[in-house]
Amino acid sequence: MTLLEKTVGEIVKEQAERHPNQEAYVYPEHGIRKTYKEFDEETDLLAKAFIGMGIKKGDNVAIWSDNKREWLLSQFATGKMGAVLVTVNTNYQAAELEYLLKQSEATTLILDESFKGTSYIDIIRSICPELIHSKQGVISSEKFPHLKKVILMSERGEEGMYNWSEFMAHAYGVSDAVLNEHLKGLHPDDVINIQYTSGTTGFPKGVMLTHNNVVNNGKQIGDIMKLTEQDRVCIPVPFFHCFGCVLGTMAAVTHGSAMIIIEQFNPETVLQAVQDEKCTALHGVPTMFIAELNHPNFKKYDTSSLRTGIMAGSTCPIEVMRRVINDMGASEITICYGQTETSPVFLQTRTDDPIEKKVATVGQPHPNVEVKIVDPVSEAEVKVGEPGELWTRGYHVMKGYYNNEEATNEVINGEGWLRTGDIAIEDAEGYFSITGRIRDMVIRGGENIYPREVEEFLYTHPAIADVQIVGVPDPKYGEELMAWIIPKEGVEIDEESVKEFCKGKISFHKIPRYIEFIDEYPMTASGKIMKFKLQEMSEGKI
Repeated sequence: MTLLEKTVGEIVKEQAERHPNQEAYVYPEHGIRKTYKEFDEETDLLAKAFIGMGIKKGDNVAIWSDNKREWLLSQFATGKMGAVLVTVNTNYQAAELEYLLKQSEATTLILDESFKGTSYIDIIRSICPELIHSKQGVISSEKFPHLKKVILMSERGEEGMYNWSEFMAHAYGVSDAVLNEHLKGLHPDDVINIQYTSGTTGFPKGVMLTHNNVVNNGKQIGDIMKLTEQDRVCIPVPFFHCFGCVLGTMAAVTHGSAMIIIEQFNPETVLQAVQDEKCTALHGVPTMFIAELNHPNFKKYDTSSLRTGIMAGSTCPIEVMRRVINDMGASEITICYGQTETSPVFLQTRTDDPIEKKVATVGQPHPNVEVKIVDPVSEAEVKVGEPGELWTRGYHVMKGYYNNEEATNEVINGEGWLRTGDIAIEDAEGYFSITGRIRDMVIRGGENIYPREVEEFLYTHPAIADVQIVGVPDPKYGEELMAWIIPKEGVEIDEESVKEFCKGKISFHKIPRYIEFIDEYPMTASGKIMKFKLQEMSEGKI
């Protein structure tokens, strides 16, 4: 597969010429459906509004909402005029938004009114009180010196903010010639997107992704799924994450496929959309597929149009995979692995891989990327079948972390290799499995212990619903294991019974020295468990 040398805007223009009357996107909940010709025209108009408002190439524009139509159009409109879209997690609260706006130096914030009962308007006002006394477009805030414009995704009138119509009115003073100048002035290596990592180990970092990164990653993901202009991809995963805006929208647009968009995940809404729109592909994390399969009305819906899709985010239990293939009909479903820093996917199962590979591995490398597994200490490549840190190099590696050269240099070495921080094993057939995080690795008396291995074993205990293993300091062995266990409801379990369960089944040094029971884990806004918080809690217990 040859890499494309194209910008996001050029891709939209190409598809509008090739498939003008093909549907580009559908919002089933609102009865909105647009062709690629209309999609091109809409994103041209929005790009002109950005230009007319004085937003320049390279300006950082933050966007904060669920999968609204305005979000979709903004992704491709900024791709045509050169602003950098900074994606904001929908679950963010005041402190997190404040950090992101400061660190990203965003000049503009586009936001929805609210999300799941949280008023975004109240939050931006609480952290930027100057907004109420500001004229539109000239916010003056000591805390946010770069922030000048706030745009609301509705027609509501709010002090200091543009509503959507007022924003769009800026388009009409901008000619086609001016827009074309912007489009032609862009380069595939320009940064087009900043996405903030979830910060499981501290403050989030802004990952800078280029046209080259996201266009080619979307193209290769879709190629492996065998997408064409005949496919209809259901996207219920959030746009603010790479899953939505690369595996979802970019994979579809690079292939002229239709995007069937769900604003907020709801299992029955997804099933209805798959049936009514005859979707051929469905994206989701395993818990989404489980919610769809277990919905009481699942059998009422016809999902036989499904062929493929993507399951990512965590390992899929084999029973769930069987049901996705057999009951849903997605026999060519694929598993993807990657990180925001890798645009994001570089390992993927193929459509015809056996089910065992789809549940036990994250597939094989994409074309045009290099992958290797190294000893975390010596950095020498390990043999097939041995665990080590997964490294990758190629077009897909991010440009770096925004305004954070030190953190960039920690993960990308002088030869361009990106250290993923994940422990992986390659099997004899070239498939990779992820077995844990390098920073989670515990060294007890010189023995390397990978928490994921111990967790996987403890999951087999009939009374354990979930378990997380962390390392804690120990004067004799350097480190010991601590297990944080969420018990299943209505089942008796204690520390001794857990240790007894382990004896004779796993090595003595892998049996947790300390065991604590807990109702829920500390989580990031995007739903990842914060192991560093568990470690802090652990040190207070021993």
